[in-house]
Amino acid sequence: MGDQKAKYRKDYQPPRHWVDSVDLRFELSPSATLVTSTMEVRRNEGREDGPLELDGENLELRSISVDGELLPPQRYTQTKEQLLVRDPPERFTLQTQVEIAPDANTSLSGLYVSNGNFCTQCEAEGFRRITFFPDRPDVMAKYTTTIVGDAKALPVMLSNGNRVEEGVLDDGRSWVRWEDPFKKPSYLFALVAGNLRAHSGHFTTHSGRQVRLEVWVEPQNIDKCEHALRSLQKSMKWDEEVFGLEYDLDIYMIVAVGDFNMGAMENKGLNVFNSKYVLARPDTANDDDYEGIEAVIAHEYFHNWTGNRVTCRDWFQLTLKEGLTVYRDQRFTADQTSAAVKRIHDVRMLRAAQFEEDAGPMAHPIRPEAYVEMNNFYTATVYIKGAEIVRLYERILGRDGFRKGMDLYFERHDGQAVTCDDFRQAMGDANETDLSQMDAWYRQAGTPRVSVRKEWKDHALHLYLRQSRPSDALPSFEPVPIPVTTALLGPDGPVSFRVEGETLPRERDTEATLMLTQAEQSFVLRGPKLEPIPSLLRNFSAPVHLDEEVGAESLAFRFAKDDDPFNRWEAGQRLFEQVLLRAIKGEDDEPEIDPRFIEAYGEMLDADGIDGSLRALAMQPPSERTLAQKLSDVDPARVHHMRRRVQLALVKAHRRPLEALYEGRSWSTALDGPAVAERRVANTALGLLSVAGTDTDVKRAAIQFERAETMTDTEAALYALTDHEGADRDEALARFHARWKEEPLVVDKWFTVQALSRSANALDRIEQLLEHPDFSLRNPNRVRSLVGAFAAANPLRFHDLSGRGYGILEKTVLELDSLNPQVASRMVSSFNSYRRHEAQRRGLMRQCLERIAEKASSKDVGEIVGKALAGPES
Repeated sequence: MGDQKAKYRKDYQPPRHWVDSVDLRFELSPSATLVTSTMEVRRNEGREDGPLELDGENLELRSISVDGELLPPQRYTQTKEQLLVRDPPERFTLQTQVEIAPDANTSLSGLYVSNGNFCTQCEAEGFRRITFFPDRPDVMAKYTTTIVGDAKALPVMLSNGNRVEEGVLDDGRSWVRWEDPFKKPSYLFALVAGNLRAHSGHFTTHSGRQVRLEVWVEPQNIDKCEHALRSLQKSMKWDEEVFGLEYDLDIYMIVAVGDFNMGAMENKGLNVFNSKYVLARPDTANDDDYEGIEAVIAHEYFHNWTGNRVTCRDWFQLTLKEGLTVYRDQRFTADQTSAAVKRIHDVRMLRAAQFEEDAGPMAHPIRPEAYVEMNNFYTATVYIKGAEIVRLYERILGRDGFRKGMDLYFERHDGQAVTCDDFRQAMGDANETDLSQMDAWYRQAGTPRVSVRKEWKDHALHLYLRQSRPSDALPSFEPVPIPVTTALLGPDGPVSFRVEGETLPRERDTEATLMLTQAEQSFVLRGPKLEPIPSLLRNFSAPVHLDEEVGAESLAFRFAKDDDPFNRWEAGQRLFEQVLLRAIKGEDDEPEIDPRFIEAYGEMLDADGIDGSLRALAMQPPSERTLAQKLSDVDPARVHHMRRRVQLALVKAHRRPLEALYEGRSWSTALDGPAVAERRVANTALGLLSVAGTDTDVKRAAIQFERAETMTDTEAALYALTDHEGADRDEALARFHARWKEEPLVVDKWFTVQALSRSANALDRIEQLLEHPDFSLRNPNRVRSLVGAFAAANPLRFHDLSGRGYGILEKTVLELDSLNPQVASRMVSSFNSYRRHEAQRRGLMRQCLERIAEKASSKDVGEIVGKALAGPES
């Protein structure tokens, strides 16, 4: 494996030299681009004398000069990863010229070519693949960029900031000059050049400035940009209204790129996006795609302040910008759609991805203490758990207090590279509150576990709460502040109550937040005349496991009476979980299903006043991946069998209501909330009915495929058919590909549908698809759509006892290791949970990891595999 030398947060030191300005000149050529960099450099007076340290990888140095004089070889040293300039003056101008080969850059980090267009990705450490530079986020400089290229091949040439000058050279090449007036770290640099078209609009800020908005795409995609543009306008308006933050340049550009490792990148004024999060038409994108585009557009726009204007001092502080900005995009989406549905989606993702990460070999705090390859720490923990920790500030301080903290944070730190401690300090100072205990959330890995004991005495409910670390394998546990938002349910719903010694303000008399700050605490709640049922951790008020002994009867009551939409959904999921886990852990292959659960499910199907999207979520059982997290020695085949058995029992008992929910649809093609909710309910019913697999059920899906006018309905029909081998499925898949073979994002959907099939011949089909002409390891979206989806979301076939599923992933990782290590490391992470599986599968996966460890050469893959293999077997 590659060099595994780690970097540690405790070793941080500021740079020896600052860079005040950078003037870049690119002479673009696919195989031989010349990059000339002219930097104004000064020594950091707070550091001792020493050489100027510049990062650089895969760069062919053509020349280097200081203050206009070429340096002799004895004045500098070039290594594989650095350029050291010895004995530099206090202040000086450094100019370097390098040659790079963008068309050979398969890692998609630095400057590369995608479908004939030039594109950059510099976060986290890609700028060093473009030119020599102190490539670290605390070195902030002002950039000007001149791009030179063939006018016919590259009619559009973009970079950060504002376009200030352009012209034509004597040799016929065109050039354009961009100037960014704001200091930024190198990871926010961006350049895009190629044959592109712009879908344009405007936004008028609250101070009256008009900002030009441009969505740049390849010409054939110009009709799929309106939703992205409208999403950007909504984001800009929302950020002004909610946080008082106004955009600061004259132009804001988004570029859609087909080959991209991430979802998108917030480069100042020039966001580069994976095309998946820009392009949408109702016939090519489903409802979730539309919501995803709006959320990612918002996320990258919000980074303009939380990430760009105020950035990270070092990469250990990544959650400072990402956790905070995820929190902001979650609030935005909640305001645009359904707050309850959004919260459930966010928590499902947290539990499925981050809780699993917290319990595995890659467990780390939201602010890691060490890393080998920074790209491996763009994780669910840093992003999603980081957002939950930001949400804790809001829970503790209230919305108004949180806004006061944000205002002070920007007032103090605009234009600076800062730390998570600076954010916490601003939050506390703005509210005259000591938040020092919050630091424990930043230092500790793992998901805290909160256990509950209840006692009704002296006409009061006594709650005894205890927090602990869930695993003995993790370091010693320090208590963290955990807000437990609570209501008490009487026969007709929530009742008013008071908390002895209550300190936090509340919005209504039926809900309070209990602050658990010690290992054990008790709370006395008075008011109800009869013993109530507590509704705890409402709206999932903290990212913890809640251990509460609750019987099926109490869960059914909460499911019917709780006024908190999240806890109402949670009660239904707990009911599902109890039934499923009892069946999985039992010895009977055909266990009886609790009739109280069957009845409660039917009541939910018929209940009035439930938002359609919320009902669709309540209709779905916990995923096989979620259930596996509750088990040891996991047998994925048994988990799948029992989950399917419960689904079949529900369909048998409630076929008519499910068919009524499906048949009652209007077949609207609108994109508004009610139409989306209607499609979600109908398609969830279609999916459940298809589990039974009768001729009628299969035919129903085939008919929907024929008549569907939206991608949402078309895709739902394909998923309903995919487990059922036969002419209907094969014909639908063939027709879908024939119609959409020129649309890469839709072809990705075609691959994913088949990757998730549980049919008996699924592995044969996946192996065939790996050889399909449309499959390419060089396109991250295509790899994720087939191999990524298969390994992460098809546990039945991925964990086939033959080991073929593991072999598919192993082969893909090793082929990607030299092509695109970032994508390879994300793929290999699907092996991380191998210790939780039963012995035979555990052994097969470990053998794959050992072979990968022996053959892989990248730091990206090496770090993940090394951590997975380390430690005890169980």
